[in-house]
Amino acid sequence: MAVNTAKKNKTPKAPKIVLEPHQVLLRPLVTEKGIHRSTRNNAYSFEVNRMATKADVRRAVEELFDVRVVKVNTQNRKGKPRRTRFRYAYLKDWKKAIITLDAEDTIDFF
Repeated sequence: MAVNTAKKNKTPKAPKIVLEPHQVLLRPLVTEKGIHRSTRNNAYSFEVNRMATKADVRRAVEELFDVRVVKVNTQNRKGKPRRTRFRYAYLKDWKKAIITLDAEDTIDFF
């Protein structure tokens, strides 16, 4: 019984795009719910690049704010319809990251 040991031809994967920390975090989400999270749970919300992974977000926050990240949760948010004159337009889809920090660390936005 012969076993086929020939390797299959695989297509080469495209190189992964490496984002710099300032490209990953787009802006902090300063909302009433976000402020509540930051005071009670030490968790902060950011709008992040749609191509960024959880590892990218963790690395960016730790480098930019010099804090220790415990957990990163991400959400892909759908764009909302908005009315402009006689038509409907859609806001772009975006990605949200909720970062939980170590108990000893905080981020001051103001």
